[in-house]
Amino acid sequence: QVQLVESGGGLVQAGDSLRLSCAVNGRFGGFIYVGWFRQAPGKEREFVPVVSWTDDTTQYVDSVKGRFTISRDNAKSTVYLQMNSLRPEDTAVYYCVAADGVRQVLSASGFRPRYWGQGTQVTVSS
Repeated sequence: QVQLVESGGGLVQAGDSLRLSCAVNGRFGGFIYVGWFRQAPGKEREFVPVVSWTDDTTQYVDSVKGRFTISRDNAKSTVYLQMNSLRPEDTAVYYCVAADGVRQVLSASGFRPRYWGQGTQVTVSS
């Protein structure tokens, strides 16, 4: 059983920074990927970034490139999302996601999560 537990959400002002954490617990097999999706009110869930646990390859949605950074700490089994220069349009519930098994295409349209966390709210005021 895989568990993903997010923390670090909150209310910030535009231009501020925030770091989300995702504690990853459980047993995986094959290729392993951990990332983040987000869902704003009235919108569909959106891919944000993903990192390959195997070779550290990353991919980001265009709207966060240069502002968000995904990283991992193997010793702590934790994935981080450092979010800088936050904008009101970044307001959403952020979900930690993971997948394992076969090799996946790391892209906004290609990545398919298998496991989901409960989500953490990020609100950016203007």
